[in-house]
Amino acid sequence: MKRKLCHAFAGALILAAIPAFAAPVSGWLSWRGPNQNGFSAEKNLPDKIDPKKPLWVADFPGQSTPVIANGKLYIMGYLGDGADLQEGVACFDAETGQKLWQKLYNDFLSDVIYLRYATASPAIDPETGNIFIQGTQGILAALTPDGKEVWKHSMMEEFGRLTFPNARTASPLIDGDLVIAHGITANWGAQGPAGDRFYAFDKNTGDLVWASSPGERPKDNSYSHPYLGWLGGRRVFYCALGDGSVACVNARTGDPLWRVPLFKAGINATVVVHNNDKVIAVYGTPYEPGQMVALKITDVAPTNPAAGPVVLERAKAQLWANDVSSSTSSPILAGDTIYATSEKGDLCAVDANTGETKWKLKLGTEERNSCPLFADGKLYVPMLEDAETKAATGEAGTTGAFYIVKPGDRAGEIISHAALDGRCFGTPVAFNGKVYVQTTKRLYCWGTKGNNRGLAKESPETIQQVADGAAVLQIIPSEVTLRPGQSASFRARTLTSSGNVFEEIKDVKQLKWASFIPPTAKVKSTMNGTFNEEGKLVADAATKPSAGAFMATLGDLKGTIRGRVLPYLPLKQDFESFALSETNASDGALFAYPPLPWIGARFKFEVREKDGSKVLAKTVDNAFFQRAYVFIGAPEAKNYTMEADVMSDGNRRKMSEVGVINQRYAVVLKGNEQKLEINSNLERLRVSTDFKWSPKEWYRLKSRVDISADGSGVVRAKAWKKGEPEPEAWTLEAPHKTAHQQGSPGLFGFSPQAERVYIDNVTVTAN
Repeated sequence: MKRKLCHAFAGALILAAIPAFAAPVSGWLSWRGPNQNGFSAEKNLPDKIDPKKPLWVADFPGQSTPVIANGKLYIMGYLGDGADLQEGVACFDAETGQKLWQKLYNDFLSDVIYLRYATASPAIDPETGNIFIQGTQGILAALTPDGKEVWKHSMMEEFGRLTFPNARTASPLIDGDLVIAHGITANWGAQGPAGDRFYAFDKNTGDLVWASSPGERPKDNSYSHPYLGWLGGRRVFYCALGDGSVACVNARTGDPLWRVPLFKAGINATVVVHNNDKVIAVYGTPYEPGQMVALKITDVAPTNPAAGPVVLERAKAQLWANDVSSSTSSPILAGDTIYATSEKGDLCAVDANTGETKWKLKLGTEERNSCPLFADGKLYVPMLEDAETKAATGEAGTTGAFYIVKPGDRAGEIISHAALDGRCFGTPVAFNGKVYVQTTKRLYCWGTKGNNRGLAKESPETIQQVADGAAVLQIIPSEVTLRPGQSASFRARTLTSSGNVFEEIKDVKQLKWASFIPPTAKVKSTMNGTFNEEGKLVADAATKPSAGAFMATLGDLKGTIRGRVLPYLPLKQDFESFALSETNASDGALFAYPPLPWIGARFKFEVREKDGSKVLAKTVDNAFFQRAYVFIGAPEAKNYTMEADVMSDGNRRKMSEVGVINQRYAVVLKGNEQKLEINSNLERLRVSTDFKWSPKEWYRLKSRVDISADGSGVVRAKAWKKGEPEPEAWTLEAPHKTAHQQGSPGLFGFSPQAERVYIDNVTVTAN
């Protein structure tokens, strides 16, 4: 019973200059600004920057870009030292610099090094004014303008988001009723393999609407920001990926449309769109020069969304290319000119139609992160550092250069140059006659006091809609995690073939539900739950973990959801029930896939036979997963004790590392170092003691976290040879002032020298 629109132009393309929704909030609402390309129509902006005479300055370091609305400025940053460093968002009065509030979160289980925090920027919803952030550790949160949490996801523990030493974290993107997060994840089921993925959440509720995997296996992290547009009546975004390609994705459904492979490493710079007919991307690494490339926007799509994107040949898609190269600094667009800072510190002006480099201006020794801003006929250009700045300050490596450049047709003229306190990684923002920029030490504001807006009236976006009938059934949330006996409610809507909303389903009780096993599923499993007469999914009361999918039908329309059931404590897993029916391609050994409901387990671990028992064995054939975290419970778990039997292959000179995760703390036996260690970030919270242990022998590892009323805590750990009496005293204790208050239990393995580790007899019990 497909629904059709009954009017003469059904199936025709409609172009209308109407807003997608009312937008009572205006300002600089996202990292790239209202035009998505680093261009601002603001006037009356300063021609000179004097670090000693700012309008105001605040001690809130980071590598973020501010967003502004209703007189308030929001920016990511970090405060504190060592184990008590916290990252989050702060709100300032945009006129005076007074801090109004801040919301900070602990870093946990990340491999971020140095102080590479706050690389993402907040986003402001133009409809509600709510603020959306994604932290380095993967906390994705929605906050009200006065700092109250609306909803929050731990992307690491819920979706298997990976962290990297470079800490590059993508900024949230808001489109209509969706907030879209970008990152590399190793989740569960079909999303178990590592992939550069996008997750779209309902901005008001935090419910997952869709997940998308448009690329191949990633080669590196990517925090490229999606660029929204319309293509053939579809709402789409264009984005560079960690597999070295540029992709086009349906923003309403997450279905990948096409992809163009460009580079052998991940691409971090954000793309721009020129004249709605070309996507312009820049790529490279500090060690591998890249290019700036223009790709023709092609209206193609796979015949079946499950088939993945159409892979377009670069030779056929490319319009032009030049030798401008950058690893992370993104190009901006002003009219028909692209401005970009190259890896080697050149400011470049490029003709967007031909790719001709109009001029280059040497500004510094390097630029990898920050992007220029074009506003009031000027370019505001931060640089990491330059020789003149270092000589003037005598503080090599601690200062950032900030330039104002007047661009011409054939040259750029420096009209202001200043040395700022701290390095410049963030991108400047222009608003209300003022320029704002954050360094690794300060947040600065320059310009004229008061109301000085010289902003031209913004044109409404041209919305493309295809008049078409209902073709797809979309169920929200598209994924749920329940405890035994818990229930989940859903809403449903029909979408057109283009992915645009056709009709909201008022009565979800008319949906027909059945368990569904995707034909490509490696593990044929169902979720232990049923739908009741009210259309709610009710998890079975049995304390058994499960995962699977359900299919809903409405006439001839279909839609699917997937879900997991995670039992309450206690948890126990000895792996003996697993049937070893798969054959490992590397060594021919029989294995079984790890428990399906576990986050991040697939491809990192396998169930194998060892010493007459079935155990969890670390895989060693994929360098991308040599360090592996696996989460076996819910992120809100707390106050528990965790135990497991552990072993490392190897010899006395070459062993691996193995451990458990307790409430966001890793408790690890380190083979080569012969230590027992507690860590949560290897650089910020890391304590250890000597512990002699041998390869090919089983040990019992035990951990407990105790939290005090003031928020502090103590992490305790002990280890002993299996079969021997448990030591009465804890081997190691680590106090933590700003302790993690909750966190999923999990497992850890690190096999950099291809020596497997093994885990067995896992238990998690309440303290």
